Amino acid sequence: MGKLAMIAFGGNALLRAGQKGTFEEQLSNVERTCSQLLPLLRKGYDIVIGHGNGPQVGNVMLQHEAGRQVFGLEPMPMDFCGSETQGSIAYLIETAMEKVLRREGIGRRVVSLVTRVEVSADDPGFANPTKPVGPYYKEMPSDGAVYREDPQGRGWRKVVASPKPVAINNIELVERLAREGCIVVTVGGGGIPVVRDADGHRGVEAVIDKDLASSLAAVTMKADEFYILTDVPKVYINFRKPGEKTLDVMTVAEAERYLSEGMFAEGSMAPKVRAGIRFVREGGGECVITEASELNNPSCGTRIIP
Repeated sequence: MGKLAMIAFGGNALLRAGQKGTFEEQLSNVERTCSQLLPLLRKGYDIVIGHGNGPQVGNVMLQHEAGRQVFGLEPMPMDFCGSETQGSIAYLIETAMEKVLRREGIGRRVVSLVTRVEVSADDPGFANPTKPVGPYYKEMPSDGAVYREDPQGRGWRKVVASPKPVAINNIELVERLAREGCIVVTVGGGGIPVVRDADGHRGVEAVIDKDLASSLAAVTMKADEFYILTDVPKVYINFRKPGEKTLDVMTVAEAERYLSEGMFAEGSMAPKVRAGIRFVREGGGECVITEASELNNPSCGTRIIP
């Protein structure tokens, strides 16, 4: 049985700075990222892919709002928007990965699963939603949702909770498919957030951090390695400040200390480091935070180890 690697695609795998986010741009970006996984595929790794969906789900919400204003269509809730973007981005990844595999003569299949991720109904995040989503409004809407005024004066924007993932639906099937040689796409955008109820599960207005969801998937599948792909080759302390330093290796204790000292920016590197810590602490092998283009380098990235 080969090594199992969980790989979390960063935002630049889909959309790069200065781009409009057209279908052609995103497909080209994804194909480039998929081709950069070839060093792992050639080594015989079993691979599971997670991905973000921030810009895409924001665009879907804008489309729903335009439909409401122009045609009187009812906007869909956050969990539905998440499922839309999970499916569309998974389609991009399947299409691009299939092209790469055919070109390289690698006989592997690509399978995508629209994935619900369970969160706790009493997660403290629900009491204090902070994650901004969707369009800006000139006046605060009165639809019962929570809105915050933008500090840069762009208007009012909806905010939702970002609860911690506690369980991933069908993760045992994901692992089985991966260990049979399929490349599996799952927990897109952190997963569709759901809570348990009397009938099974129901969706909630929330956004789950995609790196934390990928980390939970990696832990549950007992992955050997967890790769978090981002737009820098290594993790820095004092990033773009005096004393800037790249890190080749961090122990869990060192990573926690750097977090407590504010060395990693929230909304950027901090959640990635937390996800890596969770994977290693809960029995995973090692976490590597790096750029996709570095995967052909045996000493790539910053490694989080016990």
